[in-house]
Amino acid sequence: MEMPPAQPANSAEAALARYGDILYRLCFVMLRCDADAEDAVQETLLQYLRRAPRFETAEHEKAWLLATAKNKCRDALRYRRRHPTLPQDAACPAPETESDGAVLQALMSLPEKYRLVLTLYYVEELRVADIARVIQRTPSAVKMRLQKGRQLLKAAYQKEDL
Repeated sequence: MEMPPAQPANSAEAALARYGDILYRLCFVMLRCDADAEDAVQETLLQYLRRAPRFETAEHEKAWLLATAKNKCRDALRYRRRHPTLPQDAACPAPETESDGAVLQALMSLPEKYRLVLTLYYVEELRVADIARVIQRTPSAVKMRLQKGRQLLKAAYQKEDL
């Protein structure tokens, strides 16, 4: 006999409808793999169901989901390092459409800590204070990562463009 989830399924469906795209993009940028990103989003929603957290605001819920997704991605990355099976490129080929563009390729070449803050700031349009809460760093550290990430992205993009 299966235990019912602690959180009603309709609240998880509502969270997926509201934040599913954001969670997927975050996980894809961190993991660089479509299938792994989908798995991380699924694990995030399962934790949402199991924990049944109560949130004061929608922003608090969003920040909790983003932080949980980030942690699930880090767990997946840690697992990959400890259990190498296939080269990453063979396991998760990059999308081959031209619409991905050189900017996405340049972004994906950056270290995780810069990819993460750039994606949250420019793609998800989160404020610096919200990003700081998600990644558990100070707003000053987020600003420094944004600055360094922009420099690295510019250099990587120019390198790709040559």
